[in-house]
Amino acid sequence: MKYLFINVVAGVGSTGKIIVEAARELEAAGHTCRIAYGRAQGDCRGIQTMAIGTPMDYKLHAVRHRIFGTGGFGSAGATRDFLKKVREYDPDVIWLHNLHGYYLHVGLLFDYLRTCGKQLRWTLHDCWAFTGNCPYFSFVGCDRWKTGCGSCPQKGLYPKAMLDATARNYQKKKDLFTGIPNLTLEVPSRWLAGLVKESFLKDYPVTVVPNKVDPAVFHPIPSDLRKQWGLEDKFILLSAANVWEPRKGLTDLVALSALLPADCKLVLVGMDRAQAKTLPRSILALPRTANQEELAKCYTAADLYVCPSREETFGMTVLEAACCGTTPIVYRGTACQEVAQAHGGIAVEPGAQHLLEAVIRLKQKKEAL
Repeated sequence: MKYLFINVVAGVGSTGKIIVEAARELEAAGHTCRIAYGRAQGDCRGIQTMAIGTPMDYKLHAVRHRIFGTGGFGSAGATRDFLKKVREYDPDVIWLHNLHGYYLHVGLLFDYLRTCGKQLRWTLHDCWAFTGNCPYFSFVGCDRWKTGCGSCPQKGLYPKAMLDATARNYQKKKDLFTGIPNLTLEVPSRWLAGLVKESFLKDYPVTVVPNKVDPAVFHPIPSDLRKQWGLEDKFILLSAANVWEPRKGLTDLVALSALLPADCKLVLVGMDRAQAKTLPRSILALPRTANQEELAKCYTAADLYVCPSREETFGMTVLEAACCGTTPIVYRGTACQEVAQAHGGIAVEPGAQHLLEAVIRLKQKKEAL
């Protein structure tokens, strides 16, 4: 069978790597795959790719959204050109992933999908598909996505816009995304599946397929990082994020660092220079790394992995850390709880004090072994 994957990126970032691995597995089973992407391409060795539009296309799309709040409804010319290539390739299965990111006109795409007669799959990595704009809403406690959006409390966050078009976008997306023949949804967690069943996508079949990591990359890797960091005699708590935005729990980690015993050290990976300058000296801030082996070494060097994120639809870093032999601590009420508890970790109520209690308990247990 011929597969076509559609995602904002290919071979980079968590979703980009997920689709490349899926395509490689299908190719190994005798299928043919192509990946269509909008923003960036990384390591896609062995898989054919096609770009949707140009850097100028998505820059113009982004500018239009910043002004009018119409993300997902730009790049009309690029989408028409892309759909011509889709018809030429004539796939048997079209597998959608992240459609937001200023590279597609979802109206044109779904007009085609509604009548194409192909087998359709859509993996939801966040909540954008059933909101008027945002990919997440739990952190701000918003439930407007259940009734039609409007008066968006996150207008200034990604994907930020000057005008609030969330009510109009919500209705357009509801009209476009519902009633599509042969469409099934996949989500990485039961937590996200529950939200989908409360949304306007509730009539589609939903399958929970947890994300995976490459065991050849994420496994215990000895290194001299403790020596490099000057922490050979410390009990190390590690946390990592691609972008340390508020929902990732940085405030709670800073509060935790002030409560930790003297023989503990908090290490944060993924910090930019400006953020690092704002952190107390009790925290070791490390820059973002695209080298997965280096990240695996960081996970292995730590005694515990702490993920205080309030909004995750899976929690890839939690799984990566666990696969490297490092016990994770996460917050209850997010998909991270499913991942952590499936791999020997624990979930606690939100708050620095709860994190501290878990750290002390696990530290004592580890020292008693």
